[in-house]
Amino acid sequence: MKYLNMLPYQVREAIDRNDPVVLPLGVIEYHAEHLPLGVDTFVACEVIERVEKRHPEMVVMPPFYYGAASWAVAKPERNGTVHVDSSKIIPVAEDIFRGLLRVGFRNIHAFIAHQTEEFEQGMPTDLAFRFAARHVVFDWVEKEKGEGWWGTEQFADYYDGDNNPFAWIQIHGICCRDGVEELYPGDHAGPLETSEAMAICPEFVQMDRLDPAIWYSREAVKASTEYGNAALEAAADYTEDILFGKKR
Repeated sequence: MKYLNMLPYQVREAIDRNDPVVLPLGVIEYHAEHLPLGVDTFVACEVIERVEKRHPEMVVMPPFYYGAASWAVAKPERNGTVHVDSSKIIPVAEDIFRGLLRVGFRNIHAFIAHQTEEFEQGMPTDLAFRFAARHVVFDWVEKEKGEGWWGTEQFADYYDGDNNPFAWIQIHGICCRDGVEELYPGDHAGPLETSEAMAICPEFVQMDRLDPAIWYSREAVKASTEYGNAALEAAADYTEDILFGKKR
């Protein structure tokens, strides 16, 4: 269910059921000459929407587009990338997470489809949201339980995972599961992203504008809608596993 469409009683029911609250993260970035600027966010939204169809009880937040895209791929001038420094993102992310905690949610997840090739170590956008999540939870629990909260008997089962407040807010990469990445290797405006865009928004893909002089998009000639749908389904399965612990 889209958060913006919910009535207050539905919010209360979702809180009482501890339904997952999901925030798609993305960037606005140049994706060669044949793809739209919003590909990364489109992928995150599409994967989450596919899971929502299986689990309509999940709460889907409006996407956050203004990530730290960087200018590593291309200069922004006349190319379109809008980069927001990660240090500026942190306070916004903190307010988003703090707001969701105040509403009453304790099962919050953000998913990103940008720069997930280094997700273990982290990249600027996901690191900004991870830092914000940790900071907000530390601050929240300390205000609620007081200093020394971890050392109290109440948190003796902390390491069992059942009483871990840091599970309230988690950040994930879209499809970072072993095995799946081998089947659908990540790229930038290459076969994978082009195929996913073909499946999500074919009206915005213009293959006649594919520029063979751009090395990272050269192999996009191999893209297909079928491959894109298969990759998105694999990502949706992985996301469903994270949110609901189910394997299809």
